[in-house]
Parts: sequence; structure tokens; C-alpha cells
Amino acid sequence: MSEIPGDLHYTETHEWLRQLDDGTLELGITEHAQHSLGDLVFVELPEVGAELSAGEGCVVVESTKAASDVYSPVNGDVEVVNDTLTDHPENVNEDPYGDGWLIRIRPSDDGLPDNLMDAEAYAAHIESES
Repeated sequence: MSEIPGDLHYTETHEWLRQLDDGTLELGITEHAQHSLGDLVFVELPEVGAELSAGEGCVVVESTKAASDVYSPVNGDVEVVNDTLTDHPENVNEDPYGDGWLIRIRPSDDGLPDNLMDAEAYAAHIESES
């Protein structure tokens, strides 16, 4: 079973969000997602300041198996990108909830979307996909 931290919020498409003290949201892919993708060889990050729409692709992760979009769960603007992933995409595989975060978003809406899951609901979601 994949690690599923209890302090994060999850999407059906296997992204996670962490609320930071400054009001931004950190976005990454779950351990389950990175495991399914295999070894990442490239991460295409958006520009700082890019406008994001909920449900649209904002990052592309490429593995030895396939390229996949990472979807923004919220509307907002890209405030920070994890530039270390340009030279070290493997950080997503090695530490998906830490050094492998992708971007930080300044949300344009208050609160988190209702369709996000807590760790328990996400675990059930993974199980239902098996």
C-alpha cells in the first residue's frame, strides 16, 4: 500500500495539495501515481505567473513508460515552481510528498474545492481502482 499522509488533500487523478501558511497551495503527485508512472526522466513545469484553471493540465511528467499531465485542482496563478526538478526529476519518485513537490499555487478562490479527498477517502479510491 502506498504512503498516504493525513495532512494532505487528494484528487481522483492522484494529485495532492498542501495548504501552506502564506495561503499558497503546494501541488504534487501521490506516491501511488509516481509508482504507476515509473522512473521519471523529465518534468515540464509552467512559468511563474501562469494562470491555472481547475481541471486543466499544468505540469507534464515524463517517465520511461509515458508522459502524463498533472491537473490543477484549483483556479489560481503559479507562484513558485520547483526548479530542482529540471535537473533532478527523480526527486518526484524518491520523495513525492517532500522534495518532489511540483508547483505552488496562489488560489483565486477562497477555500478548497469540495471534490478533494482526505487520506482515508483517497485510500478507498485507490482500492476501488484496483
